[in-house]
Amino acid sequence: MERKDFENALLQNQKGFTLIEILISLTLIALAGTFVAGRLFEKYHEGQVSSAKIQMSNLDGLLKEFRRKCNFYPTTEQGLEALVTKPSGGRECKEYPQNGFVEGNQVPKDPWDHDFIYESDGKTYNISSLGTDGEVGGTGTDADIYLRPSSKAAAAAKSDAGSETGSDIQPAAGGQGNNEAAPQ
Repeated sequence: MERKDFENALLQNQKGFTLIEILISLTLIALAGTFVAGRLFEKYHEGQVSSAKIQMSNLDGLLKEFRRKCNFYPTTEQGLEALVTKPSGGRECKEYPQNGFVEGNQVPKDPWDHDFIYESDGKTYNISSLGTDGEVGGTGTDADIYLRPSSKAAAAAKSDAGSETGSDIQPAAGGQGNNEAAPQ
């Protein structure tokens, strides 16, 4: 009988959480979740920037292959589409492959589903992405990404202490920039 009395006394002395304790617990969980979500979004953006750089590097290789076969780079007017279909107008490429230079017959888009910006005079070129916002310029996560940063953009990056993703992400300096790649 003593055991039954003990169990009853124990049940009567147990208290539940008060409303304030529950609210404090929920607030702490929400704060922790906000911190974790912020870090996840930061890592997601870094992954997109890395993906854009890899895609630009791949396009760089395809453009070098184009130059090896055609003896010139496609001009700005011909654009990256020259890697998919034989360019018409301007200089002619006599050794253009039947299926082009890009598998799938479509120039890839950047991770934000925007077209890459290609600038070339036929001797030098640069490729850039307008980043998250899809507009020229920007800072932080909206910064433009260049295959080869221009000297103006590189100087701006060195002076911008808030740049968290590296020297290849620069605000546009007077438009798309005049970055050049040495022909090979």
